[in-house]
Amino acid sequence: MEFGRVEENELSSIDFSLPHEPVFNRHILTKKNNQQTKVYIGCAKWGRAEWLGKIYPPKTKEKDFLDHYVQHYNCIELNATHYKIYGSQGIAKWAAKAGDRDFLFCPKLYQGITHRGSLKGKDFITSEFLKGIVAFEKHLGPVFVQVSDSFSPKRKNELFDFLKSLPTDMQFFLEVRHPEWFSNETVKQELFTTLHAMNMGAVITDTSGRRDCCHMHITIPKVFIRYVGNSLHPTDYTRIDAWINRMKYWIVNGIEEIYFFMHMHDEALSPELTVYLVDQMNAACNLNLQKPAFITPAPSLF
Repeated sequence: MEFGRVEENELSSIDFSLPHEPVFNRHILTKKNNQQTKVYIGCAKWGRAEWLGKIYPPKTKEKDFLDHYVQHYNCIELNATHYKIYGSQGIAKWAAKAGDRDFLFCPKLYQGITHRGSLKGKDFITSEFLKGIVAFEKHLGPVFVQVSDSFSPKRKNELFDFLKSLPTDMQFFLEVRHPEWFSNETVKQELFTTLHAMNMGAVITDTSGRRDCCHMHITIPKVFIRYVGNSLHPTDYTRIDAWINRMKYWIVNGIEEIYFFMHMHDEALSPELTVYLVDQMNAACNLNLQKPAFITPAPSLF
């Protein structure tokens, strides 16, 4: 992910502290958690050749990458569906790879709907997209709706009308990026209040160069976090530590589901930071989350 990327020499000067818990969240987290929160951790893609010899066996063919990915993670932020509408047959084949595992695919809405022209008049293409992803069946997680960086609050009515047209038997999360969604307090509160009324989540994106997108507002008792690391820079670990503390607080106060997606400007290193995340999360929250299992390199005979 390139969004919010900054030069490495700038990282030490950025305030990576998470915002204080918004007062808004008190209306969502209203009870103590009497059952274990479901926590899902994944990446954006499974097709990473850089993971061969790391968490995928060295000679694994690309068509078999997903077979191995599901052994290391329990969900995926499925960016592939942002670039192409897949039919139900192809989706069903992916779902079959998960088998009986508690594994969720979180498909990103097709860019032809969200990034090309108006959101109006997109009923047919949206319907085609949704027809495909329902084939995930029990493995279908939240659907991720992202509008472009240039999509400003001036188009809020267009956005809200579109969101209202989406089916209510699926869970949706929205990511907005234009700075005015966050800089204007009235606009920001209207956004989160509207999402809450529609039972839709607000994506929280934690990336170096756009701290405003790490808004920490929860509009439903579920949270969708897109974390963007910086190739295992020391700040990656302190940032994860802060997230562990915040997620622990949410778990204690009744959050039902957490989706945490590990992004990296160099995706080759995502598994390493995932291991750190899971180890710290398990220790702090008394969980038993799975983490990537690295292949032990064969010792050199020479």
